[in-house]
Amino acid sequence: MFTSVLMIEKALSAVDVEFVTTLHGDQQVSFVVLMQPRGDQDRLLRAVDDVALGELDKAVREAAEGKDDSEAPAELALQHSLAELRKAGSEAVGRLVEDHPLDVLTSVTEETNADEVIVLTAPHYVEEFFHRDWASRARHKVGVPVLKLYAHSE
Repeated sequence: MFTSVLMIEKALSAVDVEFVTTLHGDQQVSFVVLMQPRGDQDRLLRAVDDVALGELDKAVREAAEGKDDSEAPAELALQHSLAELRKAGSEAVGRLVEDHPLDVLTSVTEETNADEVIVLTAPHYVEEFFHRDWASRARHKVGVPVLKLYAHSE
């Protein structure tokens, strides 16, 4: 069985589930999902990304909303994603990642003898430009191929 560590920041859409579960054709895939919600620490980067995407209303709305407790929504998003992966016929386990996501990613990749890492996020242009996004940094740490995919919205 092929093992993929899947790093996400929001619930998987139906399109995302279909995409990641069919990447390897008919080969059975087991997923270890790491849910790393985007926290308050990168609010400025998210605002710049929203402006770059032409989503000014989203940037303004997010600034007005202020800090929120993202643990409950993150746990729900993780459970939804795991259920959808299982419904698609894959094995799936997962957990929330609160601190040091790349260290957790590295240790989970080693512990599970993962064959690959898939980083599935929204575009983060500032981080990607400076190679500070998760996929770029993971490529130097995990020792297996790292695939960067953009999440779809429903």
